[in-house]
Amino acid sequence: MANKEQIREPFFAQDVETVFNKFETSKEGLSTSEAEKRIESYGHNQLNEEKQKSIIVKFFEQFKDFMILVLIAAALISAFFGDAADAVIILAVVILNAVLGVFQEAKAEEAIASLKKMSSPEARVRRNGSVVHIKSEELVPGDIVLLEAGDVVPADMRLFENASLKIEESALTGESVPVEKELTLVEDEKVGIGDRKNMAFMNSNVTYGRGEGIIVGTGMATEVGKIATMLASSEETMTPLQHNLNRLGKYLTIAIIVIAVVMFAVGLYNGREVVEMLLTSISLAVAAIPEGLPAIVTIILSLGTQKMAKRKALIRNLPAVETLGSTDIICSDKTGTLTMNQMTVEKIYTNKALQDANEEIAMDSPVMKVMTYANDTNMSGEEELIGDPTETALVQYALDKKMDVKKVLANEPRVAEVPFESERKLMSTIHKMADGMYFIATKGAPDELLKRCTKVDINGELQQLTDESRTAILDTNHDMATQALRVLAMAYKVVSAVPSEVNTQTIETDLIYAGMVGMIDPEREEAKDSISVAKTAGIRSVMITGDHKDTATAIAKRLGIIEEGQEEAVITGAELDEIDDNVFAKSVKKYSVYARVSPEHKVRIVKAWQKAGKIVAMTGDGVNDAPALNTADIGVGMGITGTEVSKGASDMVLADDNFATIVVAVEEGRKVFTNIQKAIQFLLSANLGEVLTLFIATLLGWSVLGPVHILWINLVTDTFPAIALGLEPAEEDIMQEKPRGKEATFFSNGVFPSIIYQGILEGAITLMVYWWATHNPVHVGNEELIHLDALTMTFATLGLLQLFHAFNVKSIEKSLFTVGIFKNKIFNLAILTSAILLGVVILVPGLNSWFSVTTLNMEQWLIVLGASFSIIPIVEIIKFFIRKFSK
Repeated sequence: MANKEQIREPFFAQDVETVFNKFETSKEGLSTSEAEKRIESYGHNQLNEEKQKSIIVKFFEQFKDFMILVLIAAALISAFFGDAADAVIILAVVILNAVLGVFQEAKAEEAIASLKKMSSPEARVRRNGSVVHIKSEELVPGDIVLLEAGDVVPADMRLFENASLKIEESALTGESVPVEKELTLVEDEKVGIGDRKNMAFMNSNVTYGRGEGIIVGTGMATEVGKIATMLASSEETMTPLQHNLNRLGKYLTIAIIVIAVVMFAVGLYNGREVVEMLLTSISLAVAAIPEGLPAIVTIILSLGTQKMAKRKALIRNLPAVETLGSTDIICSDKTGTLTMNQMTVEKIYTNKALQDANEEIAMDSPVMKVMTYANDTNMSGEEELIGDPTETALVQYALDKKMDVKKVLANEPRVAEVPFESERKLMSTIHKMADGMYFIATKGAPDELLKRCTKVDINGELQQLTDESRTAILDTNHDMATQALRVLAMAYKVVSAVPSEVNTQTIETDLIYAGMVGMIDPEREEAKDSISVAKTAGIRSVMITGDHKDTATAIAKRLGIIEEGQEEAVITGAELDEIDDNVFAKSVKKYSVYARVSPEHKVRIVKAWQKAGKIVAMTGDGVNDAPALNTADIGVGMGITGTEVSKGASDMVLADDNFATIVVAVEEGRKVFTNIQKAIQFLLSANLGEVLTLFIATLLGWSVLGPVHILWINLVTDTFPAIALGLEPAEEDIMQEKPRGKEATFFSNGVFPSIIYQGILEGAITLMVYWWATHNPVHVGNEELIHLDALTMTFATLGLLQLFHAFNVKSIEKSLFTVGIFKNKIFNLAILTSAILLGVVILVPGLNSWFSVTTLNMEQWLIVLGASFSIIPIVEIIKFFIRKFSK
């Protein structure tokens, strides 16, 4: 059994000889027998996968919520006392809820499975002194692996051979350009992954050059393994919606039990039979439970997901719809989320002048010529440029300027080159010109290239490169670098023949300086606008990136995340390591930008904000984002550029990778919450009206309604209008309001007092109609018919009251006439349908006798309709005074 712990040390800060000694290996590699022993000790080079729960287990886990347990108890009580219909309805709702819940599970399982899929299937390794191909899972610590362009790095490696090796690590670090690997020691043992230049990490991609390294970590001991461990061990955060529903269930249960016990005691005190009062109390308790609430909430959330999907926000976890609406903080990855994840030319320095990329430039400019000649971009495809992002950006700039790059390169083909090397930071190509001369194009780091230049090209005139000119160029380079631009310098010379030996000494001397190009992964314009909208809505945007501090600061300023002079709001991962968790939780509000961070830092940042009582959304597209996406209240993955790992760890995926879509989703989330509030206000005020009607009638000795009447009213007047309220359009000022806060409940913002006074109104109006019916009988002297008329009028009034009251609930404070009566056509159809179903049991012969009701005359119907409608003007008057006094 493999259980031996692997060595975990900062190998990037140790010399190669030390690393070889620790792993008892050499450049010739391990022997086959030794490798087999190490597999026995350390296990295979693969990520552990948690044992998945069965569908049955997942199904029964859905019944842990308090509200669900209350509903099951209510169903059992109903069945025991003969209310089979009520029991069936409640159980159907509970089972539907459980089935939907099963489909929303297993985010971490999917994420880890996605990590495994990213792994390299094979590796080239030295075994017994020879290079062989083996399955990556058979690699062990101490193996020597060879890398070349196109390879996926199979495990964590300490490099000891490097030939212009570049590795794309954006999924791990967030950096938008491949890392140029170096063999020099890294002195600081606490640097982030992005600064460990002599290391190669599992699942990253080799984009250029060649290299060799010793395996220092396999499987779960790799950086990717750490991420898998964090994903597997991260606790599932209870969403505000789930928390609210649990809390609501507890409050309702306590209130219902108290009411039922009091009603039972009062009935016995008034001389009623024990069995009669027990049945009455239980039917009241069952009627008071909004059994349709879980289903209605699920339906409202589902409708919200459909609307979001149409606007490019794909929801993977239903409660996430509502969670978005309560978001206080959006922690966003920079690369690909706030930026384009595409290097773009932004500035050109030529002829002693700095100009924007959108300004005109001569096609025969030496800068244009060098940037396209000294370039390894593959242009074989019709549309896509393939190669290093920096080089493809240069070719794309030339194409945007209408240069026919393919034709230019065909006319002056490359005949020789001096490839890029990280030590000298330059590359050169030699091209044969039509006149038989040869054009040498060199590009690279400005400070290194200037050392090789003796002249400068100013508008086609060659001038001597003076110390003053060098200083001006280097100052401009510094200014561009402080704007987070990646700067490359261009130089050239024309020779009559290609030297017999093509190398840096024969080619890269006496060059003519042509200019510099500044590139950046630019911010998304729509992201900038969205950050502004989010700010208006009281939502704070926080940038978290693996990029350098200067780059992160510049982009954050351009996006409006921080202002000029707010550099203290920027912190690096190394600086964050020096801060204790408790201290950080208190000071987290100081920081808006985090640079050079690792996956552990991202999780710390999310947890610190959560500890500060904030609802946190985390966006990201890389493997490195997955643990934080899983930890956040809502994880937002990128659909296009995002890895399968980040998508698997997310609650929501942006189909267009557009940060602006998050703001759209937040608006939809806020709308969903307010619509759930409206549904709850409607259901609970209606149920309170029913409870008060039965409770006070019992106190007065009246027999107003039976269980069948309450059940039918709940079935036809609660469900359809409550669902239709979930389709109410967002109120116009919804994104001008501040986030409602973590402690906000469904009863916040005036909902609770509205439920109370509106429930009292419904109960009072219903009892007044019953009183009128018994004191103004149509069938004088016939007690049985008088009671039947009174019961029918009470039944019709309570049902219609709830339907008219649904219009009041369209807004908690605003007037119905401001909100609009006819905007929601589905709502109006739901009210009409419910009214027809209510009327059918009164008007259809045979059916009405089964419900123990009778037909009414015109006067009785006018009383019922007038009393039912009265709740609209009464609530409008109360709302008017609420608005007046709240101001």
